[in-house]
Amino acid sequence: MPRTAPRICPLCEATCGLTLTIEGTTVTGARGDRDDVFSRGFICPKGAAFGALDADPDRLRTPLVRRGGRLRPATWEEAYDAIAAAVPTLVREHGAQSVGVVLGNPNVHTMAGALYPPLLVGALGTRNLFTASTLDQMPKHVSSGLLFGDPFAIPVPDLDRTDFLLLLGANPVESNGSLCTAPDFPGRLKALRARGGTLVVVDPRRTRTARLADRHLAPRPGSDALLLAALAHTLLAERPSGMGTPTGHTEGLRELADALASFTPEAVAPACDLTAAEIRTLARDLAAAPTAAVYGRIGSCTVEYGTLASWLVDVLNILTGNLDRPGGALFPLPATGPRPRAAAPGRGFALGRWHSRVSGHPEAKSELPIAALAEEIETPGPGRIRALIAIAANPVLSAPDGRRLDAALAGLDFMVSVDPYLNETSRHAHVVLPPPPPSQSAHHDFAFNGFAIRNQVRYTRAAVPLEAGRLDECEIHARLVLAVSGTYGAEPSVVDETAIQGALARETADRSSPLHGADPVRLAGLLTGESGPERRLDLMLRLGPYGDLFGATVRPDGQPDRADHRADHGADHRPEAGPEVGPEGGLNLERLLAHPHGIDLGPLRPRLPGLLRTRSGRIELLPAPIAAELPRLRAALSGRPAALVLVGRRHLRSNNSWLHNVPALTGGSNRCTLQVHPQDAERIGLTDGGRARVTADGGSLEVPVEVTDAVRAGVVSLPHGWGHDRDGTRLAVAAAEPGVNVNQLLDGTRLDPLSGTAVLNGFPVELAPLP
Repeated sequence: MPRTAPRICPLCEATCGLTLTIEGTTVTGARGDRDDVFSRGFICPKGAAFGALDADPDRLRTPLVRRGGRLRPATWEEAYDAIAAAVPTLVREHGAQSVGVVLGNPNVHTMAGALYPPLLVGALGTRNLFTASTLDQMPKHVSSGLLFGDPFAIPVPDLDRTDFLLLLGANPVESNGSLCTAPDFPGRLKALRARGGTLVVVDPRRTRTARLADRHLAPRPGSDALLLAALAHTLLAERPSGMGTPTGHTEGLRELADALASFTPEAVAPACDLTAAEIRTLARDLAAAPTAAVYGRIGSCTVEYGTLASWLVDVLNILTGNLDRPGGALFPLPATGPRPRAAAPGRGFALGRWHSRVSGHPEAKSELPIAALAEEIETPGPGRIRALIAIAANPVLSAPDGRRLDAALAGLDFMVSVDPYLNETSRHAHVVLPPPPPSQSAHHDFAFNGFAIRNQVRYTRAAVPLEAGRLDECEIHARLVLAVSGTYGAEPSVVDETAIQGALARETADRSSPLHGADPVRLAGLLTGESGPERRLDLMLRLGPYGDLFGATVRPDGQPDRADHRADHGADHRPEAGPEVGPEGGLNLERLLAHPHGIDLGPLRPRLPGLLRTRSGRIELLPAPIAAELPRLRAALSGRPAALVLVGRRHLRSNNSWLHNVPALTGGSNRCTLQVHPQDAERIGLTDGGRARVTADGGSLEVPVEVTDAVRAGVVSLPHGWGHDRDGTRLAVAAAEPGVNVNQLLDGTRLDPLSGTAVLNGFPVELAPLP
């Protein structure tokens, strides 16, 4: 008989709850979980295709090891033997920097991807860390670090309570949202308008999101920072009536006004290709709204001034008095995050603590630009990357100049891929470690709950037992940590227990903690869970903002003191105006398991000044790196824009390069076409359904043309994540309709200098018709 099981969807940032239908060990259906405390039954086509992805016949079932130049099936022991023999030897001979680590987007969609890569990087001791962040959201991390002192303190729009929402470079109707975890984003936008609110979308394409808007502005791509600077200038210069008061926890307001003095609407309008009147009206409407939120995403991040645009998004939220305010932009309080502390100055956030070996790119958030990976492998000399560990990453398609990186990967001494597929990147590996299908893995969203528009916590155990011959994804990672660290042969549980003991040692040594002076070993013995990862989750829940702190304070002898720790230690250890978990008490794994559809922890609430970690203990409105970058933005006011620029786009049934092998998610509107405005098509001689050659810094591509007025004149659009045409992969469905890799048009030299993020949008191209 079929049975059902709950599962949190791992296929995008919305984290919707699913109800899986299972026959035997096969997922035969997926529908929205109506009882889920967050998504309330919403589902998109990706979630509905969960079973097809889970059962994809091209998923690897056993490890692969390269022998005689070919990848061949191997046992887990053979795979880890090969890693343990190669990586520690390379580190001994060439140093820790001879090993690089690449983390792809799917890591943040799994428990293993959240728990183990930091341990892996720490065990290796390498600074050569590259992630998808420098292809996506790193500008937001950098701007938040500079403003608030914490790169993870990213405010999100209070979608369900705001009166005015300004979206820039975001298409959440098709992406389901990003750095703003919100199931049924389309429904929430419709609800905003239904309650009398206003939606303004700024995007060079008339996306499905733009079609919902009260107002759609289509500026020249890449001009987001200029537009935002003009909006901020207008607010500072005019102080429109009805505008809220900036939070009192700021410094540098006068300096900010001086720095933005030249960005008047009249000066900015030509570069944005908007009118000064449109800019002033938008600023005044934003200021006049009872509550408002400004939200910018990938279209405003992956551009030349991405960090400045991300900074100005929050500057606008601050100037209008909407930061840290219900209905504005608020900071989530995730259940596995750190407990709030009393307001105090922090260590601040620094950029460029080290630099890449070849081009000298500064690190940001301990990461180097992934666009620099190829040169770090190719260029001889001390510190050259000789071995690479790629986890859920396909940078041959996702990073600029895939051909160059493709060739560089072929020259590595050793490479490990943790990936369920033999794709354009993992085909170069010497060892491939395939994780099981998602139905056979437990799930908790460590990352995305930090961006959720409502505080909640959910955890689902594996819906299907682990198939014979497979390893759990967490165990795959734990064994990898052991293999590269020279401790191969120890039990994988050692990795988790070491992490637990380290976390408890830090907690019990912290004089501000209710657990100060307690015995870490005794506390570890109180943890529950069927596995090391569950015990780590239990620990994080107990120590988190809503946690039970092991039920009470604990005396130095490790024995519990039944007095309520809140009474003993005061309000500083409670969430800022946060809710209680429920009548059963504080949060731990056991209580979470008793709620299979999750626990609602209430709406977002103000958290300032407690979360600020700047050296001043205040919001630093004009950080020095930002001030140093503004002259470059001013120079853009007099620059001559390119005649034709390219932007990417996202499809509802796609997520970067990793869902193109599922038949249910292919076809229809999910096509790799070059969208061209009718005026440009006529001028260049292109026809709908014909083909064109598009050329940019990194080379040329031949693409099918789609003539449409959904893009503004002077702009063409090509989706990212395609290009499945290389030999040696095992992606039958994707290879049948391979498309082209838009990132091959880039050579990796166009970067946002503060964050190291590749410029993937708004770069100049040339078009020519093909027969």
